[in-house]
Amino acid sequence: MVEPVFDIGRLRFTSARPARFTLPSAGSGQDVHIHHCAACGTKLALSFARWPDRIGVFAGTFDNPGWFPMTPDNTKHIFASEAMRGTVIPSGFRVFQRHAAETDGTPLEPQVYSEPRVIG
Repeated sequence: MVEPVFDIGRLRFTSARPARFTLPSAGSGQDVHIHHCAACGTKLALSFARWPDRIGVFAGTFDNPGWFPMTPDNTKHIFASEAMRGTVIPSGFRVFQRHAAETDGTPLEPQVYSEPRVIG
């Protein structure tokens, strides 16, 4: 899943206000808000009780999902342990088996592979 994260104040939905449902995170226990199309149910974005100033947008919802460059400087792979079999993790990127931080916000140390890695 590619999910660019934005400052919530800099993002706005232009067509309609998405519907939202909330679930507790299995990792932190804090709420995760799933924003979705009220008409068709397509997931659009995630916002988080842990990080109220951030919103993650599902890249597949953009007209052009490749509009932003994904580089090791601006990208990390999280929940690699949950990735589908056959997923390729490119070399040079920060990889976290689950979250990138402890529940209290303490950053975790990533893995960085020197060669591409295939999950599974």
